Amino acid sequence: MSNRLRITSPIDGSVYAERDWADDATVKSAISSAAAAQRVWRATSLDERIRILGAAVERLLARSDVIVEELSWQMGRPINAGGGELAGFNERARHMLSIAPECLQDQVQPPKAGFQRWIRREPLGLVFTIAPWNFPYMTAVNSVWPALAAGNAVILKHAQQTILCGERLAEALREAGLPAGLFQALPLTHDTAARLIQHEETRMVCFTGSVRGGRSVMRAVADGSGFPATGLELGGKDPAYVRADADIDHAAVGLADGAFFNSGQSCCSIERVYVDATVFDAFIERLVAETQQLRLGNPLARDTTLGPLVNQAAADSIREQVQEAVTAGAQPLINPDDYSMAGGAYLPPQILINVDHSMRVMTEESFGPIIGVMPVSGDDEAIRLMNDSEYGLTAAIWTADAAAAASLGDRLETGTVFMNRCDYLDPALAWTGVGRTGRGCTLSALGYEHLTRPKSFHLRIAT
Repeated sequence: MSNRLRITSPIDGSVYAERDWADDATVKSAISSAAAAQRVWRATSLDERIRILGAAVERLLARSDVIVEELSWQMGRPINAGGGELAGFNERARHMLSIAPECLQDQVQPPKAGFQRWIRREPLGLVFTIAPWNFPYMTAVNSVWPALAAGNAVILKHAQQTILCGERLAEALREAGLPAGLFQALPLTHDTAARLIQHEETRMVCFTGSVRGGRSVMRAVADGSGFPATGLELGGKDPAYVRADADIDHAAVGLADGAFFNSGQSCCSIERVYVDATVFDAFIERLVAETQQLRLGNPLARDTTLGPLVNQAAADSIREQVQEAVTAGAQPLINPDDYSMAGGAYLPPQILINVDHSMRVMTEESFGPIIGVMPVSGDDEAIRLMNDSEYGLTAAIWTADAAAAASLGDRLETGTVFMNRCDYLDPALAWTGVGRTGRGCTLSALGYEHLTRPKSFHLRIAT
């Protein structure tokens, strides 16, 4: 690996920024300063912690124009969609701060003669967050803000492609008055990150990334001297089902956005759709029309709605999936020749029909602007196919019948069930998954349970 970290922009292949990798001495110093700062921070009132963290959100939002442009250069998202990243960051941070007093208060147990009993949520100590490039602020905030609110210290390893986002977070927190050393964003190689995971001061590892990356985290934990907890969000192959009673226009608009926003580079993007056979043709016609409105181009242009993938290798992987499926009999409905910008990291959207679960495009995570659509005979076949996956992050049902959606949701092996929407994270709800999607939970009141430990107080006050 190079001695320098380089961000190669997907816009034009230029080097956008460079940084020195943090060495072991730097990491050791960071851990020492984090531990010292955390001992003071945990004794700081919750009101003061919330005040500082809220002020840091304001500092970050004040730089939105600069941050949105940086996002385009770093990972290719169109500049006209970049504001949504900070809006999501703000929503999640604000919600987790608003529920902190209730979530972190003592749980006083019912009266028992001669005793006082309660459970206290205590900070873990040092939380190590490893964040991905695809939603660099919204994924980092899931653990960073509640971890700090709960009284922990945090070291953040951001993805190489979006290392500047970690620096922006550190800058905002520092200006808001967060004590020095309590939050640090370090450019770490995989090997250096593994040694940080293995350090005895590390109490929790929050990782968002690939299944392979998640396994590497678990191996590092197993080989370390401590016993940190882990929260692993490892992606998905999220399905949608369009029932016969669905509003077809609404479903097509929502699923086109859910499949192609951020060029499909989202762990909860819709990657496969099952449609009741009686409305299949009508849905496909509307989905194609909606998809053809997307404008592929330079993400710095205001009229671009679909930017490049993070790099050419990612785009080539999607091209391989499409070609394999077409060779096996799939029919593509979007003509790539209609897009003048196509090539390299720039990949047009694609809809495939005549697909089945023998094809990788319907079983392996694509992480790109491609979607496979299959007709089904009804609810039972749809549920069977939706559950035919190693992943289980979200699943969306498009229907006019809320009772049916709830009933079908009970049968789905997934972390979140949507009705008539998709590709969204509500911070009031638990963000979790099953299968190869990972383990643990972020956000909601449950998210604080993973960033604290319970301590029981059992006081005998009378003999």
